Amino acid sequence: MKATKALHDLGQSIWLDNITRQVLDSGTLKHYIDDLSVTGLTSNPTIFDHAIKNSQDYDPAILEKVKTGKSGEALFFELAVEDLTRAAKLFRQVHDRTDGVDGFVSLEVSPLLAYDTASTLAAAKDLHARAGQPNLFIKIPGTKEGLPAIEEAIFAGVPINVTLLFSDDQYVAAAEAYMRGVERRIEAGLNPVVGSVASVFISRWDGAVASKVPAELRNRLGIAVSGRIYKAYRSLLGSARWQRAFNFGARPQRLLWASTGTKDPKASDVLYIQALASPFTVNTMPEGTLKAFHDHGEVGAILAPHGGDCEAVLAQFAKAGIDVNALAAQLQADGAKSFVQSWNDLLSVIESKSADLKTVVAH
Repeated sequence: MKATKALHDLGQSIWLDNITRQVLDSGTLKHYIDDLSVTGLTSNPTIFDHAIKNSQDYDPAILEKVKTGKSGEALFFELAVEDLTRAAKLFRQVHDRTDGVDGFVSLEVSPLLAYDTASTLAAAKDLHARAGQPNLFIKIPGTKEGLPAIEEAIFAGVPINVTLLFSDDQYVAAAEAYMRGVERRIEAGLNPVVGSVASVFISRWDGAVASKVPAELRNRLGIAVSGRIYKAYRSLLGSARWQRAFNFGARPQRLLWASTGTKDPKASDVLYIQALASPFTVNTMPEGTLKAFHDHGEVGAILAPHGGDCEAVLAQFAKAGIDVNALAAQLQADGAKSFVQSWNDLLSVIESKSADLKTVVAH
């Protein structure tokens, strides 16, 4: 049995962390669904920036939209909604078969709104309505300002992928925002089933400390932090508060492992996939990592519900001078800035392509 199927059968959803028009047009995404057990997909501004900048696949659509007066952010979201609507339809069978547990695609609100609660909420509602697909998650960063928007979006019935989470504290804050939205729906007599995942970024931990720790600790921080977060996740699932909500028909917010491509060329290219095998979670993989795991990955021991040796490993990092809490805050802030940079790059690419295409047509 191939490793991707074994991981899927273990109970972890495999999602693709990529979308391009070429992946859709060529049948590659359908191949991943049929043959690599892929049951969902995530996107972000960086992914779209690369997809539009490095190909001509979007040029006809950009030109068509320019002719109707579209530009900038409005033009981009039309492109993104088109791609993700097509992807959502491919995953709709999975979504229906799992009764809405799996089969989701994700579209991020503008990263410029990461610290603007009201605008984030308005954008989330608008994008979800425009796509018209029940299996579309709207991504909202789990920043302090994002948490109230997450709660309000869940209360409004908008499925949410909480992104840019790094630590157990950040994860728990996001999970509680989700639960507050669900509890408000219960109190209002509304259906409490609103899909959500909490996306925890892994590999960036190890990249941040690679030059600051001894060799024996390299590529171990992300997995140790993941163990601590998984322990918090399992604790919440079993808590009286969450069990009460489940009794009213609510569903748990699933934990999603993100940024699981190995950055260190000296480490295994499937390091984080094999280490984070865990039932009732999602692992969203870059395309190269997905194919590598399918080719030569192995599913071994599953992640321990109590986090395994995570606390002992984290204690070694503390001795090496790594302040995990401070680093988590820094990684979240840096992640938000990085997405803003990608967003600005993306809009610049769309602007320049729009101008070039108009010039070609004019001549």
